[in-house]
Amino acid sequence: MNPVLEAIFGNRSAVQVLLFLEAYGSGYASRIATTYEVPVMAVQRQLRRLEADGVLLSRTVGKTRVFEFNMRIPTVRNLRQFLSAELEQLPEADIKRYYRQRQRPRRSGKQL
Repeated sequence: MNPVLEAIFGNRSAVQVLLFLEAYGSGYASRIATTYEVPVMAVQRQLRRLEADGVLLSRTVGKTRVFEFNMRIPTVRNLRQFLSAELEQLPEADIKRYYRQRQRPRRSGKQL
């Protein structure tokens, strides 16, 4: 993780949450925590803080609270452009490990 990003956003978990949401569009606390192998509580704390500050919006899907960027705020649109540029600068190993996970189940009968 880039130490400059940690300095800008305050800590590593905030950077991880924002980069995850930029890469996948939306997410929930346990999935983000599992992806980065960090405690769920740290991710939940960042999600609540970012939602309270208006950066994120949440909606409930079943029993799961799903978060995404609040695109009604112009500053958030600029933030997403910045995060997108940062994702492009990450090493290929990090991109494969954290930002290219399967989103949908594999078609049944499809060869591996």
